[in-house]
Amino acid sequence: MELLKPKEAAQLAGVSILTIKRWIYDGKIKSVQTAGGHHRIPRREIERITSARSAVTVKKAKTPKAIVLESISGRNKLRGQIISIRFEGLLAQASIDVGGQVITSIITSDAARALGLKKGATVYALIKATEVMIIKD
Repeated sequence: MELLKPKEAAQLAGVSILTIKRWIYDGKIKSVQTAGGHHRIPRREIERITSARSAVTVKKAKTPKAIVLESISGRNKLRGQIISIRFEGLLAQASIDVGGQVITSIITSDAARALGLKKGATVYALIKATEVMIIKD
């Protein structure tokens, strides 16, 4: 039986370490404690919980990701390249070069890690707003 540290389990499950700990304390996943009181999670527990989560996701998802991306209005998605990414606590700041203009996005660190964001990665900036403000020079 392969035992994972909470950090390894979190990376494998695509969640934060805090989520893993909460799952342990809530009894959602089983863990083994070391002599020092540290939790180790059997790999099969992570596989069990992630397969259950992906089964729910598959049931909810009606279309593949490529079709979903294509169905988004062209004026609302801007393809660019990450020129910098900075992690600080729960948040990550990603700066994206879109045709010489820089768009900065603040997202959760968990989301940035789950997406594998790093400098040089090609991404889409999705603009979602109900209003646009204009200021004259």
